[in-house]
Amino acid sequence: MGKVTATRTPLFFQSKLLCISVLYLFTTLFLAFYRSVSPTTCLFRSSPSDPIQSPLFYYPSSYGEHKYAITTHRHSCSSPVFFSDYGMVVGEIHNLCTNSSAFLPALRYLQGKADTFGGNFETQKRFSYFNYSNDEIKVPCGFLKEFPVSDSDRIAMESCNGVVVVSAIFNDHDKIRQPVGLGSQTLVDTCFFMFIDDITLQGLYEHKLIPQNSPDYKVGVWRIVKVFSEKLYENPAMNGVIPKYLVHRLFPHSKFSIWIDAKLQLMVDPLLLIHSLVVSKDVDMAISKHPYYVHTMEEAMATARWKKWSDIDGLTQQMETYCKNGLKPWTTHKLPYTTDVPDSALILRKHGLGSNLFSCLLFNELEGFNPRDQLGFAFVRDKMNPKLKLNMFEVEVFEKIVVEYRHNLKKTGNVKAVSSGGGVSKKTKRERSHGHLVLTDSSCQNYLLKMWGESHS
Repeated sequence: MGKVTATRTPLFFQSKLLCISVLYLFTTLFLAFYRSVSPTTCLFRSSPSDPIQSPLFYYPSSYGEHKYAITTHRHSCSSPVFFSDYGMVVGEIHNLCTNSSAFLPALRYLQGKADTFGGNFETQKRFSYFNYSNDEIKVPCGFLKEFPVSDSDRIAMESCNGVVVVSAIFNDHDKIRQPVGLGSQTLVDTCFFMFIDDITLQGLYEHKLIPQNSPDYKVGVWRIVKVFSEKLYENPAMNGVIPKYLVHRLFPHSKFSIWIDAKLQLMVDPLLLIHSLVVSKDVDMAISKHPYYVHTMEEAMATARWKKWSDIDGLTQQMETYCKNGLKPWTTHKLPYTTDVPDSALILRKHGLGSNLFSCLLFNELEGFNPRDQLGFAFVRDKMNPKLKLNMFEVEVFEKIVVEYRHNLKKTGNVKAVSSGGGVSKKTKRERSHGHLVLTDSSCQNYLLKMWGESHS
């Protein structure tokens, strides 16, 4: 009879521990290789399924668009915000933009002529518009002087009927940076506009970013719009406030917008951002919390201390005016608003009644006092009616979706750079003394006592 030979399992596969170790080794090597060749170094990305990989614009080396980045320690692959499937997002936002009833009722605006762009109304006159009780009210919202841009730019702005991303550089204060992670359909459905003044334009000429003989300018995705700012405000920061808060009027047919300070670079597709932070939350506006401050008065004191606005008397008058008219420190009674101080470098909006009314009312406050928009933010938000539906997202989300850079360094020692949202005015006695708000025996005493009581309780 023949001899039966048993088939033996190789010794290598007889050890379960050895098999698991080898599997772990090969998995680790694969992941390490994937991260080394992946453009984002992340396994699970929030970018579209077909992000544009080629550079949107080639900058000359002299421009330095990536200099002076402010780094954060957050891991680039961790995501504190959820993004839906890109194809689904594109379809949903397209449907919303073609459904005009989703953005009704429409706000009506005061027409006429004035010495300033916004009319510079008296305090109580501005406050009288906070209660929007019927659709017949015409709200002052800038444009009481012409916004001085070319006809071709105006036509392009009025032709944007979906999502618009807006930024501005005045006084050559920042660099133009291209957004990252755009899906191929985003460039079809989204407009990108950068407003600049003549000083900034000259800098672009010097670096040869745009030709001098072109009637229209473009740098990568950004259409460059020159504003003849000498016809507007003397302060460059106040001119920057116009596209920041009156974007719904500059782009009357747009349905959603993203304002991004020029010191920021957008790292996530704007359609994904609008859907995640505005549409899915069913809000009028989304804005980041401030990383340090909760109370308006904290921001006001820091503004004076760090000379972000040098008219200390004007700051004091502004805070006392708001205290007299009901400004209160943040408490849990203000929920669902989770703080009184935003980081307004990034603002996402649905162009409906709530967002448009808030933007108009806040713009009027900025013209009435100063362009430091964080100071009037909570006062307008808390006093306006109807209430603003607001998503104040965490700082971790902000750090995930943008990269922040420092402003351009000015070479001339006798010219003080104007920071975004700030400005330069004649020094006052209070600034020369210490640069602190003087609120002793003022109408803000109850505010301060409650704020400090909350802080130490």
